[in-house]
This record gives sequence, C-alpha cells and structure tokens, in this order.
Amino acid sequence: MLPDEYQPRRELPLHLRAPVEPEPAFTFEIRETVAEDLPDIREIYNYYVANSVVTFDEDAMTLREWRSKFAYLSKQAMPFIVAVSPSGQILGYALVSPWKQKRAYRFTVENSIYLRAASTGKGLGRALMAALIVRSQSAGLKEIIAVIADGGAEASLKLHEDFGFKEIGRMGRVGFKFDRWLGTVLLQKTLK
Repeated sequence: MLPDEYQPRRELPLHLRAPVEPEPAFTFEIRETVAEDLPDIREIYNYYVANSVVTFDEDAMTLREWRSKFAYLSKQAMPFIVAVSPSGQILGYALVSPWKQKRAYRFTVENSIYLRAASTGKGLGRALMAALIVRSQSAGLKEIIAVIADGGAEASLKLHEDFGFKEIGRMGRVGFKFDRWLGTVLLQKTLK
C-alpha cells in the first residue's frame, strides 16, 4: 500500500461542492483630490517610505506636510487626483508638481503615482497615469519628467515607457537608503 501522500485524492461530486464565488470586479472612480483625502494619501505614501526605494524619502510625511503640499499644488492649479473604491476607500493617487521653482520651468512638471499595496497589479496605475496626462494637457503643461529609482521600481519604469516617456538620462549613486546606494532614471514625455 502507498503512503497517504501518494494516494489519489477523493473529490466531492460537483453537485456537493460549495459554489465558487467569482472575485468581485475591481472598480474605482478617478476624481480630483480634496483635503479629506490627505490622511489616506499620507498612509499610502508613508508605506513606500518605510518599505521601498521607489521614494528616496526616509522620514514619513506628516499630515501637516501633506496639507501644505496640497495647498501649494492647488494654488499652482496642478493636477492632483485620487482613485476611490465604491466604498470610498482611497486606492491610489497621482499628481504633478513643478519641476523647478524658476519661472522659465512653469510648463514642466514631475509626476508621482502611488497605489495602496493591495491595489497594485490591477491596472490602476495605468488608469491614473492616463487621467493625469489628460489633466496635465488641459492645464496647459508641456513636459512631464519622471525620476525613478534605478532598482526596485521596474513596474514604474515599464508604466512610464508604455505611456511614451523616453529615457533622457541617469544619475548613479545619488541616494542612500536601506544601507545601499541608489541611482535614478530620468524620463520625459512631451504633451501635445
């Protein structure tokens, strides 16, 4: 006789098996950010601060810092959007901010997209990027720059490349986080 692990498994007949419920569709709405979204945005961002190299920030951002950033971006009329589940949970956000403070750079921005960890791999990043690009064009912006870590951010690189961002340069060993040196990849997209 064969040991138990080699015995064929008996299966219940189909009519006695519990029905398998299909996984609910992943649905969301993309809308403009409001001040009430900032605690969730802070939580999403601070997860990446503590657990990844996709941001070079090493200290969690406070709600006060997010309020200040929100006020600044609002004053500059910069696109800042969130993806919201049907239950009202913030699943991710995307924004652009001025590339440099000098006035001559006023049509060039840097983008940021962050997703709640449970919302990755479901097309949400693509939806946010598409919406952010449309809103940036509508705002009269002409160039979007992306600064992406050269290790540990492959999904972000691919997302940007899929949307037509072109690599314009690299900087090596410009950041030090989690006891390792990191570089950045610079990408740029010209808006129509």
